[in-house]
Amino acid sequence: MNTDNLCFNNQLTDHILYKIPTGVIVFDEKLDIVYSNRQARYFLNRQKLPDEITTLNRRIFDAIKASKINELFPGEVHFTKKFEGSPSNWRFSFLICENPNPLVVIFIMEEKISNKLEMNEIRRQYRLTRKETDILRRVLDGLKNTEIAEDVEITEQTVKDHLSNIYAKIGVENRMALMRTLIYSSEQQNPAKILKK
Repeated sequence: MNTDNLCFNNQLTDHILYKIPTGVIVFDEKLDIVYSNRQARYFLNRQKLPDEITTLNRRIFDAIKASKINELFPGEVHFTKKFEGSPSNWRFSFLICENPNPLVVIFIMEEKISNKLEMNEIRRQYRLTRKETDILRRVLDGLKNTEIAEDVEITEQTVKDHLSNIYAKIGVENRMALMRTLIYSSEQQNPAKILKK
């Protein structure tokens, strides 16, 4: 038995189940959630599932029962929604599994602010460490210190220490100034390098 492959498989499984940035929720025919990963649970702690999810799930399961899934849902099923209080749009993509037991898998992806910025360029420009860049990405995406600590698996005090270093390197005093500097000032000064097209 190759233990290197076992290690890789364990790391891959751990990443898919706990660290992948996409939320995954699996529904059965009764519209009960039979599985959700950590990112989906984060989402569910902050937001209510949109009503469109229940409506589409019912229609999908009805189409499966009537053997008309390919006729009624011939292409990809997805939609985008903006929630009150969230700086991001959220994309919901459906995967329909007919056999052996019908399931609907929903992938929840946040269109994050950090995805619109060239984080490697920001890292280079301000001489941030990889860990500081990880923290900065999560700050830009609206996570609280406690959420960042849990996500990156460090203490909340360590998050605060990294934030102090980030503020000093970028020359700001708080989160609002940090976001304003990176999003607005960088866009004006050097849009080709900082903002993705």
